[in-house]
Amino acid sequence: MATLRIKPSQRFQLPDWHTNNYLLSTNAERHRDVSHQIRQEARVLRNETNNQTIWDEHDNRTRLAERVDTVNRWKEMLDKCLTDLDAEIDALAQMKESAEQNLQAKNLPLDVAIECLTLRESRRDTDVVKDCVEEELHKEVEVIDATKKALQQKISQTFEKLCLLQEVRQQLNWDHRDKMETLDIDRGCLSLNLKAPNISLKINPTRVPNGSSTIQQWDDFSQFNKNRAEAEMKEATELREAIALTIAETNNELEAQRVATEFAFRKRLREMEKVYSELKWQEKNTLEEITELQEDIRHLEEDLRRKLLNLKLCHTRLESRTYRPNVELCRDQAQYGLTNEVHQLEATITALKQKLAQAQDALDALYKHLARLQADIACKTNSMLLDTKCMDTRRKLTVPAEKFVPQVDTFTRTTNRTLSPLKSCQLELA
Repeated sequence: MATLRIKPSQRFQLPDWHTNNYLLSTNAERHRDVSHQIRQEARVLRNETNNQTIWDEHDNRTRLAERVDTVNRWKEMLDKCLTDLDAEIDALAQMKESAEQNLQAKNLPLDVAIECLTLRESRRDTDVVKDCVEEELHKEVEVIDATKKALQQKISQTFEKLCLLQEVRQQLNWDHRDKMETLDIDRGCLSLNLKAPNISLKINPTRVPNGSSTIQQWDDFSQFNKNRAEAEMKEATELREAIALTIAETNNELEAQRVATEFAFRKRLREMEKVYSELKWQEKNTLEEITELQEDIRHLEEDLRRKLLNLKLCHTRLESRTYRPNVELCRDQAQYGLTNEVHQLEATITALKQKLAQAQDALDALYKHLARLQADIACKTNSMLLDTKCMDTRRKLTVPAEKFVPQVDTFTRTTNRTLSPLKSCQLELA
Protein backbone atom coordinates (compact mmCIF):
# COMPACT_ATOMS: atom_id res chain seq x y z
CA MET A 1 0.00 0.00 0.00
CA ALA A 2 1.36 3.38 -1.04
CA THR A 3 2.00 6.02 1.67
CA LEU A 4 1.88 9.91 1.35
CA ARG A 5 5.34 11.29 1.56
CA ILE A 6 5.44 14.76 3.17
CA LYS A 7 8.12 17.08 1.85
CA PRO A 8 10.34 18.02 4.76
CA SER A 9 10.11 21.84 5.35
CA GLN A 10 9.43 24.33 8.13
CA ARG A 11 5.85 24.40 9.28
CA PHE A 12 4.20 27.45 10.99
CA GLN A 13 1.44 27.24 13.47
CA LEU A 14 -2.01 28.59 12.58
CA PRO A 15 -1.80 31.37 15.23
CA ASP A 16 1.48 32.50 13.63
CA TRP A 17 -0.27 32.68 10.28
CA HIS A 18 -3.05 34.85 11.71
CA THR A 19 -0.53 37.02 13.53
CA ASN A 20 1.44 37.63 10.32
CA ASN A 21 -1.72 38.65 8.45
CA TYR A 22 -2.72 41.00 11.26
CA LEU A 23 0.75 42.62 11.30
CA LEU A 24 0.64 43.14 7.53
CA SER A 25 -2.77 44.85 7.74
CA THR A 26 -1.77 46.96 10.75
CA ASN A 27 1.51 48.08 9.19
CA ALA A 28 -0.26 48.91 5.91
CA GLU A 29 -2.73 51.14 7.75
CA ARG A 30 0.06 52.79 9.77
CA HIS A 31 2.12 53.49 6.66
CA ARG A 32 -0.94 54.89 4.89
CA ASP A 33 -1.60 57.18 7.88
CA VAL A 34 2.01 58.38 7.84
CA SER A 35 1.82 58.93 4.08
CA HIS A 36 -1.48 60.81 4.40
CA GLN A 37 -0.01 63.05 7.11
CA ILE A 38 3.05 63.77 4.98
CA ARG A 39 0.86 64.56 1.96
CA GLN A 40 -1.25 66.96 3.98
CA GLU A 41 1.82 68.68 5.45
CA ALA A 42 3.34 68.91 1.97
CA ARG A 43 0.18 70.54 0.62
CA VAL A 44 0.15 73.02 3.48
CA LEU A 45 3.84 73.75 2.92
CA ARG A 46 3.31 74.21 -0.82
CA ASN A 47 0.36 76.49 -0.25
CA GLU A 48 2.17 78.59 2.37
CA THR A 49 5.37 78.89 0.35
CA ASN A 50 3.48 79.70 -2.86
CA ASN A 51 1.49 82.39 -1.06
CA GLN A 52 4.64 83.75 0.58
CA THR A 53 6.46 83.88 -2.76
CA ILE A 54 3.54 85.55 -4.51
CA TRP A 55 3.13 88.15 -1.78
CA ASP A 56 6.86 88.81 -1.54
CA GLU A 57 7.02 89.41 -5.32
CA HIS A 58 3.88 91.56 -5.14
CA ASP A 59 5.25 93.59 -2.21
CA ASN A 60 8.57 94.18 -3.92
CA ARG A 61 6.84 95.07 -7.20
CA THR A 62 4.77 97.56 -5.20
CA ARG A 63 7.91 98.92 -3.56
CA LEU A 64 9.55 99.27 -6.97
CA ALA A 65 6.47 101.06 -8.31
CA GLU A 66 6.41 103.36 -5.28
CA ARG A 67 10.10 104.04 -5.72
CA VAL A 68 9.54 104.85 -9.40
CA ASP A 69 6.72 107.19 -8.38
CA THR A 70 8.94 108.83 -5.76
CA VAL A 71 11.82 109.35 -8.18
CA ASN A 72 9.38 110.50 -10.86
CA ARG A 73 7.84 113.03 -8.46
CA TRP A 74 11.28 114.37 -7.72
CA LYS A 75 12.03 114.48 -11.45
CA GLU A 76 8.82 116.42 -12.04
CA MET A 77 9.67 118.78 -9.20
CA LEU A 78 13.12 119.26 -10.70
CA ASP A 79 11.49 119.80 -14.11
CA LYS A 80 9.27 122.48 -12.63
CA CYS A 81 12.16 123.94 -10.70
CA LEU A 82 14.29 124.04 -13.86
CA THR A 83 11.43 125.64 -15.78
CA ASP A 84 10.91 128.20 -13.03
CA LEU A 85 14.64 128.74 -12.84
CA ASP A 86 14.93 129.28 -16.60
CA ALA A 87 11.98 131.66 -16.43
CA GLU A 88 13.60 133.50 -13.54
CA ILE A 89 16.94 133.73 -15.37
CA ASP A 90 15.21 135.09 -18.46
CA ALA A 91 13.13 137.49 -16.41
CA LEU A 92 16.17 138.73 -14.50
CA ALA A 93 18.14 139.18 -17.74
CA GLN A 94 15.25 141.08 -19.29
CA MET A 95 14.93 143.20 -16.15
CA LYS A 96 18.62 143.98 -16.36
CA GLU A 97 18.18 145.21 -19.92
CA SER A 98 14.92 146.97 -19.29
CA ALA A 99 14.89 150.18 -17.24
CA GLU A 100 11.21 150.95 -16.86
CA GLN A 101 7.74 149.60 -17.46
CA ASN A 102 4.49 151.16 -18.49
CA LEU A 103 2.37 152.51 -15.67
CA GLN A 104 -1.02 151.04 -15.13
CA ALA A 105 -4.14 152.76 -14.04
CA LYS A 106 -5.25 152.03 -10.51
CA ASN A 107 -8.98 151.85 -11.22
CA LEU A 108 -8.71 148.76 -13.41
CA PRO A 109 -6.92 146.62 -10.78
CA LEU A 110 -9.41 147.86 -8.20
CA ASP A 111 -12.39 146.89 -10.37
CA VAL A 112 -10.84 143.52 -11.07
CA ALA A 113 -10.13 142.85 -7.39
CA ILE A 114 -13.69 143.83 -6.37
CA GLU A 115 -15.14 141.73 -9.20
CA CYS A 116 -13.09 138.74 -8.05
CA LEU A 117 -14.25 139.22 -4.45
CA THR A 118 -17.88 139.47 -5.66
CA LEU A 119 -17.56 136.36 -7.81
CA ARG A 120 -16.07 134.37 -4.96
CA GLU A 121 -19.12 135.18 -2.81
CA SER A 122 -20.98 132.61 -4.96
CA ARG A 123 -19.04 129.74 -3.40
CA ARG A 124 -21.13 127.16 -1.55
CA ASP A 125 -21.02 125.15 1.66
CA THR A 126 -17.57 124.37 3.08
CA ASP A 127 -15.83 126.10 0.17
CA VAL A 128 -16.81 129.50 1.64
CA VAL A 129 -13.51 129.91 3.47
CA LYS A 130 -11.25 132.83 4.23
CA ASP A 131 -8.33 131.49 2.23
CA CYS A 132 -5.07 132.96 1.02
CA VAL A 133 -6.75 134.18 -2.19
CA GLU A 134 -9.26 136.29 -0.30
CA GLU A 135 -6.51 137.69 1.91
CA GLU A 136 -4.42 138.56 -1.15
CA LEU A 137 -7.42 140.20 -2.86
CA HIS A 138 -8.16 142.35 0.21
CA LYS A 139 -4.48 143.19 0.42
CA GLU A 140 -4.52 144.12 -3.27
CA VAL A 141 -7.42 146.53 -2.64
CA GLU A 142 -5.44 148.07 0.22
CA VAL A 143 -2.30 148.32 -1.92
CA ILE A 144 -4.25 149.97 -4.76
CA ASP A 145 -5.66 152.55 -2.32
CA ALA A 146 -2.32 153.06 -0.68
CA THR A 147 0.37 155.50 -1.79
CA LYS A 148 3.74 154.74 -3.28
CA LYS A 149 6.16 152.54 -1.40
CA ALA A 150 9.85 153.11 -1.55
CA LEU A 151 12.23 150.21 -2.11
CA GLN A 152 15.98 149.96 -2.21
CA GLN A 153 17.80 149.51 -5.48
CA LYS A 154 19.82 146.28 -5.96
CA ILE A 155 20.91 146.47 -9.62
CA SER A 156 24.56 145.86 -8.63
CA GLN A 157 23.66 142.30 -7.56
CA THR A 158 22.07 141.30 -10.88
CA PHE A 159 25.20 139.86 -12.50
CA GLU A 160 26.18 137.88 -9.38
CA LYS A 161 22.68 136.57 -9.03
CA LEU A 162 22.66 135.39 -12.67
CA CYS A 163 25.93 133.52 -12.07
CA LEU A 164 24.49 131.89 -8.96
CA LEU A 165 21.33 130.94 -10.84
CA GLN A 166 23.40 129.38 -13.63
CA GLU A 167 25.39 127.42 -11.05
CA VAL A 168 22.17 126.21 -9.41
CA ARG A 169 20.77 125.33 -12.83
CA GLN A 170 23.83 123.19 -13.62
CA GLN A 171 23.48 121.33 -10.30
CA LEU A 172 19.79 120.76 -10.96
CA ASN A 173 20.59 119.48 -14.45
CA TRP A 174 23.00 116.91 -13.03
CA ASP A 175 20.46 115.77 -10.48
CA HIS A 176 17.74 115.65 -13.14
CA ARG A 177 19.93 113.56 -15.47
CA ASP A 178 20.65 111.07 -12.65
CA LYS A 179 16.94 110.83 -11.89
CA MET A 180 16.18 110.07 -15.55
CA GLU A 181 18.79 107.28 -15.64
CA THR A 182 17.47 105.84 -12.36
CA LEU A 183 13.93 105.87 -13.72
CA ASP A 184 15.03 103.93 -16.80
CA ILE A 185 16.74 101.29 -14.60
CA ASP A 186 13.88 100.93 -12.10
CA ARG A 187 11.23 100.86 -14.81
CA GLY A 188 13.24 98.13 -16.51
CA CYS A 189 13.28 96.19 -13.24
CA LEU A 190 9.55 96.76 -12.84
CA SER A 191 8.88 95.40 -16.34
CA LEU A 192 10.69 92.10 -15.59
CA ASN A 193 8.61 89.01 -14.88
CA LEU A 194 9.06 85.24 -14.63
CA LYS A 195 8.89 84.89 -18.42
CA ALA A 196 11.42 87.62 -19.16
CA PRO A 197 14.26 86.23 -21.31
CA ASN A 198 17.01 88.26 -19.63
CA ILE A 199 16.62 87.07 -16.02
CA SER A 200 19.34 84.91 -14.52
CA LEU A 201 21.14 84.11 -11.27
CA LYS A 202 23.80 86.64 -10.32
CA ILE A 203 26.91 86.45 -8.15
CA ASN A 204 26.29 88.00 -4.74
CA PRO A 205 23.33 90.16 -5.81
CA THR A 206 22.62 91.27 -2.23
CA ARG A 207 25.95 93.08 -1.86
CA VAL A 208 25.94 96.77 -1.00
CA PRO A 209 27.80 98.64 -3.78
CA ASN A 210 30.50 101.08 -2.84
CA GLY A 211 29.31 104.65 -2.69
CA SER A 212 25.74 103.69 -1.77
CA SER A 213 23.76 106.39 0.02
CA THR A 214 20.93 106.16 2.50
CA ILE A 215 17.40 107.19 1.60
CA GLN A 216 17.77 110.20 3.89
CA GLN A 217 20.96 111.28 2.13
CA TRP A 218 19.28 110.81 -1.25
CA ASP A 219 16.27 112.87 -0.23
CA ASP A 220 18.38 115.54 1.47
CA PHE A 221 20.53 115.92 -1.65
CA SER A 222 17.61 116.68 -3.96
CA GLN A 223 15.83 118.71 -1.26
CA PHE A 224 18.97 120.79 -0.81
CA ASN A 225 19.21 121.45 -4.56
CA LYS A 226 15.51 122.33 -4.73
CA ASN A 227 15.63 124.54 -1.64
CA ARG A 228 18.73 126.27 -2.90
CA ALA A 229 17.15 126.88 -6.29
CA GLU A 230 13.95 128.19 -4.69
CA ALA A 231 15.95 130.39 -2.35
CA GLU A 232 17.99 131.77 -5.25
CA MET A 233 14.83 132.28 -7.31
CA LYS A 234 13.17 134.03 -4.40
CA GLU A 235 16.17 136.31 -4.02
CA ALA A 236 16.22 136.89 -7.78
CA THR A 237 12.52 137.74 -7.72
CA GLU A 238 13.12 140.20 -4.88
CA LEU A 239 16.04 141.66 -6.84
CA ARG A 240 13.90 142.08 -9.96
CA GLU A 241 11.20 143.73 -7.92
CA ALA A 242 13.76 146.02 -6.30
CA ILE A 243 15.18 147.06 -9.71
CA ALA A 244 11.73 147.68 -11.12
CA LEU A 245 10.48 149.49 -8.03
CA THR A 246 13.26 152.07 -8.30
CA ILE A 247 11.87 153.05 -11.73
CA ALA A 248 8.16 152.92 -11.08
CA GLU A 249 7.33 152.28 -7.44
CA THR A 250 3.58 152.32 -7.72
CA ASN A 251 3.31 150.07 -10.77
CA ASN A 252 5.85 147.65 -9.44
CA GLU A 253 4.05 147.45 -6.09
CA LEU A 254 0.83 146.67 -7.91
CA GLU A 255 2.62 144.16 -10.13
CA ALA A 256 4.16 142.42 -7.13
CA GLN A 257 0.77 142.20 -5.50
CA ARG A 258 -0.77 140.98 -8.76
CA VAL A 259 1.83 138.23 -8.95
CA ALA A 260 1.21 137.30 -5.31
CA THR A 261 -2.56 137.25 -5.80
CA GLU A 262 -2.38 135.18 -8.98
CA PHE A 263 0.09 132.87 -7.33
CA ALA A 264 -2.45 132.45 -4.53
CA PHE A 265 -5.14 131.82 -7.17
CA ARG A 266 -2.99 129.22 -8.91
CA LYS A 267 -2.06 127.65 -5.60
CA ARG A 268 -5.69 127.57 -4.55
CA LEU A 269 -6.72 126.16 -7.92
CA ARG A 270 -4.04 123.51 -7.64
CA GLU A 271 -5.24 122.68 -4.14
CA MET A 272 -8.84 122.43 -5.32
CA GLU A 273 -7.82 120.42 -8.39
CA LYS A 274 -5.86 118.11 -6.13
CA VAL A 275 -8.84 117.77 -3.78
CA TYR A 276 -11.14 117.37 -6.80
CA SER A 277 -8.93 114.61 -8.20
CA GLU A 278 -8.77 112.97 -4.78
CA LEU A 279 -12.55 113.13 -4.44
CA LYS A 280 -13.04 111.71 -7.94
CA TRP A 281 -10.56 108.97 -7.09
CA GLN A 282 -12.40 108.28 -3.85
CA GLU A 283 -15.71 108.28 -5.75
CA LYS A 284 -14.32 105.80 -8.28
CA ASN A 285 -12.91 103.54 -5.56
CA THR A 286 -16.13 103.81 -3.56
CA LEU A 287 -18.15 102.76 -6.61
CA GLU A 288 -15.76 99.87 -7.18
CA GLU A 289 -16.00 98.89 -3.51
CA ILE A 290 -19.80 99.05 -3.72
CA THR A 291 -19.71 96.74 -6.75
CA GLU A 292 -17.38 94.30 -5.00
CA LEU A 293 -19.40 94.42 -1.79
CA GLN A 294 -22.63 93.78 -3.72
CA GLU A 295 -20.95 90.81 -5.39
CA ASP A 296 -19.79 89.51 -1.99
CA ILE A 297 -23.30 89.98 -0.60
CA ARG A 298 -24.64 87.89 -3.47
CA HIS A 299 -22.06 85.22 -2.68
CA LEU A 300 -23.00 85.31 1.00
CA GLU A 301 -26.67 84.94 0.09
CA GLU A 302 -25.86 82.05 -2.23
CA ASP A 303 -23.77 80.37 0.49
CA LEU A 304 -26.59 80.92 2.97
CA ARG A 305 -29.07 79.28 0.60
CA ARG A 306 -26.74 76.33 0.08
CA LYS A 307 -26.22 75.94 3.82
CA LEU A 308 -29.98 75.96 4.33
CA LEU A 309 -30.27 73.17 1.76
CA ASN A 310 -27.57 71.22 3.62
CA LEU A 311 -29.45 71.81 6.86
CA LYS A 312 -32.66 70.56 5.26
CA LEU A 313 -30.80 67.46 4.09
CA CYS A 314 -29.50 66.74 7.61
CA HIS A 315 -32.92 67.36 9.14
CA THR A 316 -34.52 65.02 6.61
CA ARG A 317 -31.97 62.31 7.29
CA LEU A 318 -32.37 62.61 11.05
CA GLU A 319 -36.15 62.62 10.77
CA SER A 320 -36.13 59.62 8.43
CA ARG A 321 -33.89 57.65 10.81
CA THR A 322 -36.37 58.11 13.67
CA TYR A 323 -38.62 55.58 11.90
CA ARG A 324 -36.15 52.71 12.24
CA PRO A 325 -37.92 49.75 13.85
CA ASN A 326 -37.42 48.42 17.37
CA VAL A 327 -33.81 47.98 18.48
CA GLU A 328 -32.54 49.39 15.18
CA LEU A 329 -33.46 52.82 16.55
CA CYS A 330 -30.03 53.17 18.11
CA ARG A 331 -27.80 56.23 18.57
CA ASP A 332 -25.05 55.06 16.27
CA GLN A 333 -22.10 57.02 14.83
CA ALA A 334 -24.22 58.15 11.90
CA GLN A 335 -26.75 59.62 14.36
CA TYR A 336 -24.02 61.50 16.24
CA GLY A 337 -22.44 62.66 12.99
CA LEU A 338 -25.73 63.99 11.63
CA THR A 339 -26.48 65.73 14.93
CA ASN A 340 -23.04 67.39 14.95
CA GLU A 341 -23.51 68.41 11.33
CA VAL A 342 -26.83 70.09 12.21
CA HIS A 343 -25.19 72.04 15.04
CA GLN A 344 -22.29 73.01 12.79
CA LEU A 345 -24.63 74.12 10.00
CA GLU A 346 -26.77 76.14 12.41
CA ALA A 347 -23.66 77.92 13.71
CA THR A 348 -22.47 78.49 10.14
CA ILE A 349 -25.85 79.92 9.09
CA THR A 350 -25.85 82.25 12.11
CA ALA A 351 -22.34 83.46 11.27
CA LEU A 352 -23.27 83.96 7.60
CA LYS A 353 -26.38 85.94 8.56
CA GLN A 354 -24.34 88.17 10.89
CA LYS A 355 -21.73 88.76 8.22
CA LEU A 356 -24.47 89.44 5.65
CA ALA A 357 -26.03 92.03 7.97
CA GLN A 358 -22.62 93.65 8.49
CA ALA A 359 -22.03 93.71 4.73
CA GLN A 360 -25.42 95.32 4.09
CA ASP A 361 -24.72 97.94 6.79
CA ALA A 362 -21.36 98.64 5.17
CA LEU A 363 -23.07 98.95 1.78
CA ASP A 364 -25.53 101.50 3.18
CA ALA A 365 -22.65 103.47 4.70
CA LEU A 366 -20.82 103.41 1.36
CA TYR A 367 -23.88 104.73 -0.46
CA LYS A 368 -24.31 107.54 2.08
CA HIS A 369 -20.66 108.53 1.86
CA LEU A 370 -20.82 108.37 -1.95
CA ALA A 371 -23.64 110.91 -1.86
CA ARG A 372 -21.54 113.18 0.36
CA LEU A 373 -18.57 112.77 -1.99
CA GLN A 374 -20.65 113.68 -5.03
CA ALA A 375 -22.13 116.72 -3.28
CA ASP A 376 -18.65 117.94 -2.33
CA ILE A 377 -17.41 117.32 -5.89
CA ALA A 378 -20.17 119.60 -7.14
CA CYS A 379 -19.08 122.31 -4.67
CA LYS A 380 -15.45 121.95 -5.73
CA THR A 381 -16.45 122.18 -9.40
CA ASN A 382 -18.36 125.40 -8.73
CA SER A 383 -15.45 126.89 -6.75
CA MET A 384 -12.90 125.98 -9.44
CA LEU A 385 -15.12 127.54 -12.10
CA LEU A 386 -15.45 130.76 -10.08
CA ASP A 387 -11.69 131.00 -9.48
CA THR A 388 -11.05 130.23 -13.17
CA LYS A 389 -13.40 133.11 -14.01
CA CYS A 390 -11.47 135.32 -11.58
CA MET A 391 -8.20 134.35 -13.26
CA ASP A 392 -9.75 135.15 -16.64
CA THR A 393 -10.97 138.51 -15.33
CA ARG A 394 -7.50 139.29 -14.00
CA ARG A 395 -6.16 138.95 -17.54
CA LYS A 396 -7.38 142.54 -17.97
CA LEU A 397 -4.37 143.57 -15.89
CA THR A 398 -1.90 142.15 -18.41
CA VAL A 399 -3.79 142.09 -21.72
CA PRO A 400 -4.41 145.41 -23.51
CA ALA A 401 -8.06 146.48 -23.46
CA GLU A 402 -8.35 146.42 -27.27
CA LYS A 403 -7.06 142.82 -27.37
CA PHE A 404 -8.86 141.49 -24.33
CA VAL A 405 -11.42 138.77 -25.12
CA PRO A 406 -13.04 137.00 -22.14
CA GLN A 407 -12.41 133.26 -22.17
CA VAL A 408 -15.35 132.51 -19.86
CA ASP A 409 -18.60 134.48 -20.01
CA THR A 410 -19.53 136.08 -16.67
CA PHE A 411 -23.20 135.17 -16.57
CA THR A 412 -23.73 132.16 -18.82
CA ARG A 413 -20.33 130.66 -18.00
CA THR A 414 -19.90 129.55 -21.58
CA THR A 415 -16.51 129.50 -23.22
CA ASN A 416 -15.27 131.49 -26.16
CA ARG A 417 -12.48 129.07 -26.85
CA THR A 418 -11.67 125.39 -26.73
CA LEU A 419 -11.14 124.44 -23.12
CA SER A 420 -8.93 121.79 -21.65
CA PRO A 421 -10.56 118.42 -20.83
CA LEU A 422 -10.53 119.25 -17.11
CA LYS A 423 -12.30 122.60 -17.56
CA SER A 424 -14.74 121.09 -20.03
CA CYS A 425 -15.57 118.46 -17.40
CA GLN A 426 -16.01 121.20 -14.80
CA LEU A 427 -18.43 123.09 -17.04
CA GLU A 428 -20.45 119.95 -17.73
CA LEU A 429 -20.70 119.19 -14.02
CA ALA A 430 -21.68 122.81 -13.31
